[in-house]
Amino acid sequence: MDRSPSTIEQEHDSQNGTASSKRSTDPTEYDSIERIFESRKVPSWQNQLTLRAFVFLGKSGLLKQPFTRQENTVIQTCVVATSGIAFSGGFGSYLFGMSERIAKQSKESISSQNTKDPSLGWMIAFLFVVSFLGLFCVVPLRKIMIIDFKLIYPSGTATAHLINSFHTPQGAKLAKKQVRTLGRFFSFSFVWGFFQWFFTGGDDCGFSNFPTLGLEAYKNKFYFDFSATYVGVGMICPYLINVSLLVGAILSWGVMWPLINEKKGAWYPADLPDSSLHGLQGYRVFIGIAMILGDGLYNFIKVLGHTLFGLYHQFTQDRTKVDTITGNSSPDLPSLSYDDEKRTRLFLKDQIPTWIAIIGYLTIAIASVVTLPHIFHQLKWYYIAAIYVFAPALAFCNAYGCGLTDWSLASTYGKLAIFVIGAWAGGSHGGVLAGLAACGVMMNIVSTASDLTQDFKTGYMTLASPRSMFVSQVIGTAMGCIISPCVFWLFYKAFDDLGIHGSEYPAPYAIIYRNMAILGVEGFSTLPHECLVLCYAFFGFAIAVNGLRDLLGKNVAKFIPIPMAMAIPFYIGGYFAIDMCVGSLILFIWSKMNKAKAAAFGPAVASGLICGDGIWTLPSSILALAGVNPPICMKFLSRSTNVKVDKFLGL
Repeated sequence: MDRSPSTIEQEHDSQNGTASSKRSTDPTEYDSIERIFESRKVPSWQNQLTLRAFVFLGKSGLLKQPFTRQENTVIQTCVVATSGIAFSGGFGSYLFGMSERIAKQSKESISSQNTKDPSLGWMIAFLFVVSFLGLFCVVPLRKIMIIDFKLIYPSGTATAHLINSFHTPQGAKLAKKQVRTLGRFFSFSFVWGFFQWFFTGGDDCGFSNFPTLGLEAYKNKFYFDFSATYVGVGMICPYLINVSLLVGAILSWGVMWPLINEKKGAWYPADLPDSSLHGLQGYRVFIGIAMILGDGLYNFIKVLGHTLFGLYHQFTQDRTKVDTITGNSSPDLPSLSYDDEKRTRLFLKDQIPTWIAIIGYLTIAIASVVTLPHIFHQLKWYYIAAIYVFAPALAFCNAYGCGLTDWSLASTYGKLAIFVIGAWAGGSHGGVLAGLAACGVMMNIVSTASDLTQDFKTGYMTLASPRSMFVSQVIGTAMGCIISPCVFWLFYKAFDDLGIHGSEYPAPYAIIYRNMAILGVEGFSTLPHECLVLCYAFFGFAIAVNGLRDLLGKNVAKFIPIPMAMAIPFYIGGYFAIDMCVGSLILFIWSKMNKAKAAAFGPAVASGLICGDGIWTLPSSILALAGVNPPICMKFLSRSTNVKVDKFLGL
C-alpha cells in the first residue's frame, strides 16, 4: 500500500536493478539519502533541543555553526504546533460560535445559558486544559503508524525532503540535483499561486473554480482546480489512496447525492438550502462520518487485538520473539533499504515510555474533568469523562486517516461531539453551549494527535529523536495556547463588526457551528429520512471492506479501495481527488519513461509543489489583512446565463 520514496527504491532495486546499474555507476546516486549524510553524527535527543532552535539569535554568535537537520525538524515541529492551535482553537468556528454576537444571527431564541462571550482569561485556560491530551494519545502508537503500517503522511514526508535538501553535504551529486529540482518547482508553485491570486476578486472566482469537466460536473464538485499542493500530494500518496479517493467521489457526488436529491420533497423539505443539515448536507456529513468511524474502529480493534495478543505471548512464551506493541515480529532490518534500516533503528532508539503517556493522559484528563465545568457550567463532568473514554480511539482514527490521505478530519469529529453531547444535555440545560464546548475538546484532541504523527514522520526521515519531537510539540502547543487567543482577542476588540454578516470578517463557520449545535439538541431524529439507515449501512460497509482486504491478502488488497479514503470526498467533493490523481498520473508516466529518475526526483518535485503553494498563503494573507484585493474576477457562466447578464448590462 505504501509508496514512500524508500519503498519505491526497493521496488526499483528488485524489478529494474540491471537497468539501474547501466544508468548510474554509483549505486548510491539514486538509492539512498542517508548514505549522503553518513559522515555526519546524529546528535542525541537532548542536543537537538538547543536554545538557538527556539530563539533565533542571528547576531548573538549562536549561529556560527549551521543548524543541523534535526534542529530544523525540531523548529518546524514547534512552529506547526503553535500555528495548529489557531485552527483547533476554533476562533472562527465553535469558540466564536458561543458568543452572543453570533447567536443573534441564528434563528434561535437567545438564552444566557447558551451563550458565552470571548474573554482572554477563559480562552487561554480552556486551551491549556484540552490541547495536550492528543499528544499523549498517539505516543504509544507512533511505532505502529510509522514503522508497522508505513503510513505515508504526505505533508510530513514533503517537509522531511525539504529539510534534507537544505542540509545536503558538498559533493553529493544527486542531492545537489534534487535541491535544484525542488527549488525550481518551489518557485514555479509560488509564482503560480501569485498568478492565480489576480483572478480571485470575488466569490467563486479564479482558476480554483475552473469548470474543466463542464458546468454540470462543476456543480457536483468534479473539476480540476489547478492546485499545485494537491498535485504534489498525489505524487507522494500511494496510487491506491488516490484511486480510493476518486472512487469515493464518484460513488457519492456522481451517484448517491444526485439520487438522493431526486427525493427532495419526499425525504426532506424541498425548500431547504443545500447547506442545511436537515437536507442533503445531512446525508453528506453523517454518511461520511459513519464510514470514517467504521474504518477507524476496525483498525483500532485490530491493533488492540494484536497488542493484547502480543502481551499475552510476552508473558507466556519467548519474549524475544514477540513485539510488545503490535504482536508482530520485530522489523526485519536486513531486508529493509539502507535508509529505512537506519531510520527505523534510530526511531526506536529513544523510546517514550508508555507509562508516561498513560499517566500524562490520565492526569490531564482528571484536571480537565475538574476544571472545564467551572469554565462552562453547562458541560457536566460526566460529559467530559465520556469524551475522554472515546477520545483515544477517535484520535487514532484521525491520525490513521491523515497518514493515508493528508487530511485531518478534526472538524468532522468535532461535529460528532456537537451532536452527541448536545443531544445528551438537551436544549433546556444549555445543550447548545455544551455541544460547542464538547466540539472544542474533541477537535483539540484529534487535531494535535494527527499533527504529532505528521511530525513523527518528518522526524523519522530526518533522524530526529521522537523524544525531542515530543518535547518540541509540547512547547509549541503551550505557545499556541497563549499566542492564538491573544491574536484573536486583538481582532475581536479592534473590529466591532467581527463575525457580522456582510462585514469584512463575517466568520461564516461560527454561524454554521452554532446552527449545528442547535440541531444537535433536537436529537438525531431531526435528520432527514433514511439518513440513519444509510449511516448504519455504510458503517457496516467500511468494516466489511476492511475485513475483506485482510482476508484476501496483500496481493489482492492492493486493488480494493480503502474506506477511510473513500469517505473523505463524501463531504468535501471530488475536486481534490482529481488533482491528486493527476499527480499520480504524472508520476506513473514518469516512472514508465525513467523509473530510477522518477524514484529519485519525484519526492523533490512533489515537495516543491506543496511547499511553494503553501508559502504563498503567507503573503496572500498579509495582502488580505492590508485590504489589498485582487483586481480581476474570472468566473464561468453558462451560455443562457451569459445572455441574461449581457441583457442586464445592456451589452
